[in-house]
Amino acid sequence: MTKVTFYENNGRYTGFKAEGHAGFADKGSDIVCSSISILVINTVNSLEELCNERMDVREDEEKGLISMDLCNTWSDDAQLLLRSLKLGLDRISEEYGKKHLKVITKEVNDNVKA
Repeated sequence: MTKVTFYENNGRYTGFKAEGHAGFADKGSDIVCSSISILVINTVNSLEELCNERMDVREDEEKGLISMDLCNTWSDDAQLLLRSLKLGLDRISEEYGKKHLKVITKEVNDNVKA
């Protein structure tokens, strides 16, 4: 299962962490995993290229991990892109089931993640 945690501070997204493999199908044929990856990577690229956001991005392909933390800018454009990411992931979870994708939001203070 892929688990995506969105970090929120006073109603504004500060970042997210996506981890795990969806397990919908074999590697290379898993449309759920591919869909999740496309949405996540496109969001990170859009934050950088279109919004000029400063962020800390970490990834480990073997573990199926990518995390992104905004560097305290939290612009309206960044918020729109992150809300769009969450919307897309929520729809995938509804369509293919929570056994493949779980999306949660966690309230944090000052970008502290636990």
